[in-house]
Parts: sequence; C-alpha cells; structure tokens
Amino acid sequence: MSKVNDQLIVFSKTAKNLLVLLIFFTVFFTGAQQSQSQSADAQNHQLMVGDWVFNEELSDNSDDQVEEAIKDGGGKVARRFFRKRPEDYYRGGPPEQELYDRISYDDVLRIEYTDPEFTFTYADNYQRIFHTDGRRRSTTANSFYTEGGEDFSFGNWDAAVLVVEARPRDGGFTLETYTLEEGGDQLRVEMTIEPESFRGAISLTRVYDRAN
Repeated sequence: MSKVNDQLIVFSKTAKNLLVLLIFFTVFFTGAQQSQSQSADAQNHQLMVGDWVFNEELSDNSDDQVEEAIKDGGGKVARRFFRKRPEDYYRGGPPEQELYDRISYDDVLRIEYTDPEFTFTYADNYQRIFHTDGRRRSTTANSFYTEGGEDFSFGNWDAAVLVVEARPRDGGFTLETYTLEEGGDQLRVEMTIEPESFRGAISLTRVYDRAN
C-alpha cells in the first residue's frame, strides 16, 4: 500500500510539473503571436504614410451621393433635363463646412504619421491634425473660424483599419474608415457625412492610388 501511495505522489508531482510547463508555453506562444500581430499592425500603420491621388473610376461620384442624401432627407433636386450638371456642383458652402468639401472633393491627400499623431494635408495646404491615443481635440492650422468655432477630429485603430471621427465647425459629424488594399498601393476611404443643415446622411466611398 505504501508503494502505491509513493507512486501516486510521484505521478501527482509529475502532473503538476507538466501543467506548469503547459501554462508557461501557452503564455509564451500567446505573447509571441500577439507581438507578431502588433508588429504587423504597426507596419500597416506606417504604410498609410505617403502621397495619395484620387481614383475617380473606382470611387463614388460625390455630387451623386449628395443628391441621394438630399432626396433621402425629403429635399428636392433641381431638374436639368438635357443640361449636364457642372462638375463638383455641390462643393463650396459656407466656411464652417469646408471640412466636408475637403474630404469628399479634393483629389490629393498627404498622410504623415508619428505615433500617435496624424497629419492629413489636402489641396491648398488644408490640414487636419489628430491623435489616436484617446485625446479628443487637436488644434490645426485650419481650425479656427472667424466667430470662434473649431473643427476637430480624433481617431483610433481597429487592427489595420484607421477609424476617424470629426466634429466640423457647423455642428455636424463625419465617420471615416481608411483601409489599405492592393498590397498597400491603394487606400479605400468609406465615410458617412452628416452636415448640420442636412436631413439625410451622405454615404461616400473614395479610393486613392499611391503616388510615391
């Protein structure tokens, strides 16, 4: 009986040691996988840096999407019959709506990133500066309106996807997602734009090609 007890004690100790080793290797490999995933995400974050040029063929037409939002909100769109609508017809509202124009009409976008700060530069050197570390506001070169209003944006990462929210000076709202495609050579931007003066939301997809 004593011999059986001794064997049980040895077996118990061995089992405990194996359990400790199993836990150790599980923690080790999990940590290694997380580290690899974080490293891959960091590389994707940096891949967004660069100059981007609008790809009209792969993108929604901004004017079409604005008209859809007007109709969805119960508004009316002017009938043109045989007249062609001018390009960028709905661009050019009051100054407090400039951010909407920049993200939905400008053909160029430069992205700079130094964790956690982003700088987006559009045409005419219009800039947005925002952060991905939880802070809610960022002052930019273009932020102040004559009556004291301010545009501000903030972002966060969802794996390799950059999610940006903005509160333009007119009191409206934007939600934008930035996703790299084609091995990092294309940038897909899906956005929902809700100007304060609109009854409906503008849904818009814009695709950019890497210029450098």
